[in-house]
Amino acid sequence: MHLALIIDDYLPHSTRVAAKMFHELGLELISQGHEVTVITPHFEKHESALIEDHLDGIVVWRFFSGEIKDVPKIKRAINETLLSFRSWSAIQGKIDKDTFDGVVYYSPSIFFGSLVSKLKKRCQCNSYLVLRDFFPQWAIDSGLMKEGSLIERYFRFFESVSYRQADTIGVMSEKNLEIFNSNTGLQYPTAILRNWANLLPHKLSGKEDHLRKRLGIDDEVIYFYGGNIGHAQDMANLMRLARAMQCFDKAHFLFVGQGDEVKLVNDLIKDWELNNCSYLPSVSQDQFKDILAQVDVGLFSLSSQHSAHNFPGKLLGYMVQSLPILGSVNKGNDLMDLVNENHAGLISVNGDDDTFFENASKLQSDAELRKRIGASGYELLGKEFAVGNIANSIVSALSHKQKSR
Repeated sequence: MHLALIIDDYLPHSTRVAAKMFHELGLELISQGHEVTVITPHFEKHESALIEDHLDGIVVWRFFSGEIKDVPKIKRAINETLLSFRSWSAIQGKIDKDTFDGVVYYSPSIFFGSLVSKLKKRCQCNSYLVLRDFFPQWAIDSGLMKEGSLIERYFRFFESVSYRQADTIGVMSEKNLEIFNSNTGLQYPTAILRNWANLLPHKLSGKEDHLRKRLGIDDEVIYFYGGNIGHAQDMANLMRLARAMQCFDKAHFLFVGQGDEVKLVNDLIKDWELNNCSYLPSVSQDQFKDILAQVDVGLFSLSSQHSAHNFPGKLLGYMVQSLPILGSVNKGNDLMDLVNENHAGLISVNGDDDTFFENASKLQSDAELRKRIGASGYELLGKEFAVGNIANSIVSALSHKQKSR
């Protein structure tokens, strides 16, 4: 099969987990004998409307778009709204009825529905939506958007357009499936599709930057958070933990990434005089892997206001490197049961700061516990999140739907 993979953020310029996941999916599909073309935006005004290049054997079509990451919300909304228009304008001359045998698209963004519709119609193929969060619902839950407002109705329209183009919608967990089907009245074909990762751990080459030397820390236990630093993560939750952990001389918190709450993180480091914290801006994927191979604990947080049950993709990077997971989630999130019951980490409910601190203290004081939990996390990764299994599920769904057309 020749598959089109559509995403609003891709390697090598992106540091976000979604970009890495889609690249790993593309590589796996190629290894299984399929052809892959990634359709994704570029943001260079001086470049042509469509740039075609290759990355590790994957064909990449980059269409010009206005900026959609780390820009003011109105500007982002306008540019995201234009994603389908700009992409189709750039690629339509390259599309005929035999170009693609299936379309796999990733949400967020919710604005690729029109593009998917046009590709399906011209190529007479089916599509699979990899749905990773329920936007705009999470923005409403977090108080960033008012329910019933004009802007909510605007986003809901494009959300429904995106859903209607999918022959299968893959959500992250059993509870997400229940919530999605309840909210949408069982009108869409759905399946559980976990996040995924390649199972090969990253090994240090000896030429990489030595993280501990650069940060001026030698034998500290490094609690690492890497990825989007935004409202959905409730970064203040992690900063409270860092403040509480100042009682340990050998605990250090490292935050790497970009997003709406970078300023909050830096402000709290200064205001609370947190000498056990460091912040670094986004790094390349190779540098990110080098960092993961040098830290001790993988850290994450989800806002207590979420109604969905997200499985942050960053956890897979932690698990690949056999790092114990330390996290805090919204109440009822089935991620907590999955990780805790498989002894892959210590996860508590956001707002229960005492338990969060207690879990961090256990990992701080017991190197053998960190090693044991990290090993269990790697086992869970292979069982539930291997990219080969995910690729098989997507191809099977597309093939089945194709035969039934």
